[in-house]
Amino acid sequence: PGAGAAAQHWKFAGSCVSAFRPLAGYLTTKEQFHEFLEAKGQEKPSQESEAVDPAGNDLAEPEAKRIRLEDGQTEDGQAEEAAEPGEQLQAQKRARGQNKCRPHVKPTHYDKNKLCPSLVQESAARCFYGDRCRFLHDVGHYLETKPADLGPSCVLFETFGRCPYGVTCRFAGAHLGPEGQNLVREGLVQAPPVRNGLDKALQQQLRKRKIHFKRAEQALRQLSRGPLPGPTPEATVPEGREAEGAPGQDNCDIQLAPQEPDTVGPPSGPLRTCGPLTDEDVVRLRPHEKRRLDISGKLYLAPLTTCGNLPFRRICKRFGADVTCGEMAVCTNLLQGQTSEWALLKRHPCEDIFGVQLEGAFPDTMTKCAELLNRTIEVDFVDINVGCPIDLVFKKGGGCALMNRLAKFQQIVRGMNQVLDVPLTVKLRTGVQERVNLAHRLLPDLRDWGAALVTLHGRSREQRYTKLADWQYIEQCVAAARPMPLFGNGDVLSYEDANRALQTGVAGVMIARGALLKPWLFTEIKEQRHWDISSSERLDILRDFTHYGLEHWGSDTQGVEKTRRFLLEWLSFLCRYVPVGLLERLPQRINERPPYYLGRDYLETLMASQKAADWIRISEMLLGPVPPNFVFLPKHKANAYK
Repeated sequence: PGAGAAAQHWKFAGSCVSAFRPLAGYLTTKEQFHEFLEAKGQEKPSQESEAVDPAGNDLAEPEAKRIRLEDGQTEDGQAEEAAEPGEQLQAQKRARGQNKCRPHVKPTHYDKNKLCPSLVQESAARCFYGDRCRFLHDVGHYLETKPADLGPSCVLFETFGRCPYGVTCRFAGAHLGPEGQNLVREGLVQAPPVRNGLDKALQQQLRKRKIHFKRAEQALRQLSRGPLPGPTPEATVPEGREAEGAPGQDNCDIQLAPQEPDTVGPPSGPLRTCGPLTDEDVVRLRPHEKRRLDISGKLYLAPLTTCGNLPFRRICKRFGADVTCGEMAVCTNLLQGQTSEWALLKRHPCEDIFGVQLEGAFPDTMTKCAELLNRTIEVDFVDINVGCPIDLVFKKGGGCALMNRLAKFQQIVRGMNQVLDVPLTVKLRTGVQERVNLAHRLLPDLRDWGAALVTLHGRSREQRYTKLADWQYIEQCVAAARPMPLFGNGDVLSYEDANRALQTGVAGVMIARGALLKPWLFTEIKEQRHWDISSSERLDILRDFTHYGLEHWGSDTQGVEKTRRFLLEWLSFLCRYVPVGLLERLPQRINERPPYYLGRDYLETLMASQKAADWIRISEMLLGPVPPNFVFLPKHKANAYK
């Protein structure tokens, strides 16, 4: 009954039509929807009503998409308490846009009553800080103040036979002996199978700036003398002789100091020599000898900031994703040895075709970072982010800004291509301004500069996600990029969308938000069907995500809450999925926003809620109750991802 009214009021990406079958018990109003959830499914609304109130306001519109213009309302839309005399209440300003004025909440409660790492790791040596250590050394006192366990079994203990978090694990009852000792299963003991970690010795050298970037410096010197004639300049000029001809430099004096074992350096010899051709010049791969990136026709999971973490990629790999890429990593942070940034490069063994994405604005930092990663991690390709639209990146000259900085863009691509032994790819948008397309002009240049593959997102920076992706323009760019393969990206949420995308001639399809809304989309595309997945199956997927998260982030208090935080970020997208059994027509389109509806069971209704409080209730089913000081602010709400 409310479908027509809801469809009339929903206007997103041009137009939207309600896709719901108007059967009794499905369509409802906002008030009845939340009453049903508060009653925990015991009572259903007595009757359906129109989704529009007499004043003309659209009650079917989800709360997350309505702009509250009234003064004196809280984030939940409830009136604030009356102000005391003499106090003036200021109207709350909603944090909108690109993380503008978004409060930064850094958890500090993890350091309270925290056990010393020397005791957690069961090290034979005494604490390094001695009497100056600010952590607890009394295990008995720690166990007295420690909260109750969240569950009877520990994922790390069941998987690896040993939990490295010992008594600090929030599931410690499963692997602690009668005297508090950490139990070990001899038959299952193995190291966590994750690659591309940051070595402590390498981190210290990065922080002290003791890493020598010989290949990067040579490439930058070449680029500073002017644009190189072709995509493979090193194929004709040996490295040693090219450096020998550099004007104004005496190459016999340019000798790198002997490097320590963990120092990034050439594998064949630690010193640069002048004179005859060395083994390094002969053995090293030339750009035209690089491994080919043959992923045509494969399903590519986009590098998704915040949500594209390793546990989520494991979920997508299980459902059929062929190619995965790490989250966008800032090159300057990697060169400084930041642990949080290097964590974005970690690779699980199930990721057989894996790449990393770098963001930067200057050739020197990007080229040095490429050489660093080329020597320290295992990847199949490196991607340059030329599509990030947020102001934080754009105003520094990175992301989409590189499309208007051709000189820097060329130096970045050529420099990185010279120092990498793996293929180099680029991800970009149609342009910066909405009606000024630039991609078709850049694609021939990228092909000549040495890019092995380009992914094109069919929107400009100004459009963000407010309009549908322009697949007609992507089809034009396919011809401009030949013979270089071009992947298309934008608005793929069903196998029909993927089939239409492939008809444009693209080499493959990259899937981003579609994977966030339903990670089983890869299975639907490969099997050419619609999967009417049940709520219990979706909950099992979330449970697997939490298990992967505890393996990745840890099973102590900090790891559990980090897993919960990323789970909530993902749930803020999953709530937009509409079950296939409730659709009047197939498929659901990514630009449609459904009215409030009741699912076929309570859990399905709960998963359709767009309130953060309901997402937290789902997380409590999987990770136990939230701590009293837990705060969740969805990032994509401020980044205008919706």
